[in-house]
Amino acid sequence: MDNGFSPDLQFVARDAFTNDTKNIKAEALAAQAKGRAAVRSVSEKFEAMFLSQMFGHMFKGISTDGLTGGGHGEAIFRDMLIQEYGNQVAKAGGIGLSDAIERQLLAIQEGKK
Repeated sequence: MDNGFSPDLQFVARDAFTNDTKNIKAEALAAQAKGRAAVRSVSEKFEAMFLSQMFGHMFKGISTDGLTGGGHGEAIFRDMLIQEYGNQVAKAGGIGLSDAIERQLLAIQEGKK
């Protein structure tokens, strides 16, 4: 096939097109991975919030009249501790809620129902 270009120019043009195609594919995969990471982060945050609420109900029945004496300060720190319990349990794998949420969000994102 003679298109007026020298054979060397044809290879250069082909290689440039191939490299551009590879770069576009790499950028698309990077964007998709970033989107998946964002979806995973949101699903883990939701599971952490859910677990914190569950732990909060579990700790309501525990009295605070021990060494620290209870009071408003302890109530604030207890809420922070419970929130951190939820964060750590979700980060360690949780109860599987974040996996289910992630699957659903990705299906919605891809247009599947």
